[in-house]
Amino acid sequence: MMRLSALVPQQLDPAHDAAVSGFAIDNRKVAPGTIFGAFQGARVNGEDFIPAAVAAGAIAVVARPEAHVEGAVHIKSEEPRRLFAALAARYYAPFPETVVAVTGTNGKTSTVELTRQLWRMLGHSSASIGTLGVTTSVDQVSTGLTTPDIVTFLSNMAGLAKEGVSHVAYEASSHGLAQFRSEGLRVVAGAFTNLTRDHLDYHGTMDMYFAAKMRLFDEVVASDGAAVIWADDEDYSGAVIEHASLRGLNLITVGTKGQTLRLVSRTPTQLGQTLMIEAEGETHKVELPLIGAYQAANALTATGLVLATGGKLKQVLGLLARVQPVRGRLERAVITKAGAPVYVDYAHTPDGLQAAIEALRPHTRGRLITLFGAGGDRDAGKRPMMGQVASELSDVVIVTDDNPRSEDPQVIRAAIMAGAPGAREIGGRRAAIAAAIAEAGADDIVLLAGKGHEQGQIIGDRVLPFDDVTVARECAA
Repeated sequence: MMRLSALVPQQLDPAHDAAVSGFAIDNRKVAPGTIFGAFQGARVNGEDFIPAAVAAGAIAVVARPEAHVEGAVHIKSEEPRRLFAALAARYYAPFPETVVAVTGTNGKTSTVELTRQLWRMLGHSSASIGTLGVTTSVDQVSTGLTTPDIVTFLSNMAGLAKEGVSHVAYEASSHGLAQFRSEGLRVVAGAFTNLTRDHLDYHGTMDMYFAAKMRLFDEVVASDGAAVIWADDEDYSGAVIEHASLRGLNLITVGTKGQTLRLVSRTPTQLGQTLMIEAEGETHKVELPLIGAYQAANALTATGLVLATGGKLKQVLGLLARVQPVRGRLERAVITKAGAPVYVDYAHTPDGLQAAIEALRPHTRGRLITLFGAGGDRDAGKRPMMGQVASELSDVVIVTDDNPRSEDPQVIRAAIMAGAPGAREIGGRRAAIAAAIAEAGADDIVLLAGKGHEQGQIIGDRVLPFDDVTVARECAA
């Protein structure tokens, strides 16, 4: 068992040395021998819980120098989250030998999961961590957050290593990067998917949101690591390339403007799309069994990560024909009795909604029926923007509820409707899904956007069981 004196970056009085039993940032999870992290948050100040943590057995507290710590060793830092992560990483190590991270507004979940699938087909024991939880070839366990807290993250990584997992791809959210929730272990490659408006309720401005994302390339990825960058984001790809280049990272760019993997053409097929890709001086044909431009982008970004970690080009491109759809990402839930396919997608931003609608449009012979809402207690400015996107790109729009949380659902719907003239408003999500399915004819396609893989509807402080895929199948039946 590791002792406190072996971990802390300061001289210890031998009387204060003790065996470390674990780490915690929640005082309710403190046991004798725990190192407690006391951080200032947006809503809660962890320093208020230092006495309770010490009473529960914490032997040391990582906190700001001005925090009051009595009865335990005060490990002082102006950036306590960062130091806590470094100490916890030393305690929980070893970790899987090949770890990569993906950041961006949309596409993170699909990219890490496709990366995991490609690694698995290459013979590596692999896992992905993110919005879907911890996924391996045999299991999927929810963690509740895109980027879990640092203790959960590192203990999960250590647990995967003990199970023999050698390759892990994880989602690096802006919150996680800003709060040092995925630090301390060696990250050999980072990927950037895109950047559009999201989480401004937390970051305040797009510049601050972008800066949080860039910590991945500025600090988290190893200095001799690689950066895989989707090159087609007109607003941000160039700036991301600059960050990676200044750091001296090995640059892998993908997309229609990519230098490593250049997407020459993309042709929709009945169950997917045909990609023509220029790489290493040749043109390669790939039959991708996923629909939509953004799924092609995710697949190419995942391919870049696999190449960055030792994969061979022709073999990896050949494996793309065998990837499986990712839960809640343009997932076909059911085909109605009338013959209309119903797709479920996690799109919950204006750009994400646009990408999902545009992905389905080439497959739509009749009308595209889009159903969506917007989350409560989140960036309210995007609501009319989402309404505008849906009304401009869809033939029928139904506005409903999507995790209203503590807000009045009617107020949220009204904000969306302001940007969506002609849309229909149906508050109850099940009733709205039933109406969309009842309306769809044989040549139509229904898109249920916003919740994707989620298994609950958050109303007030309650989480009511709700799964778009299950509800769609029940309504279709």
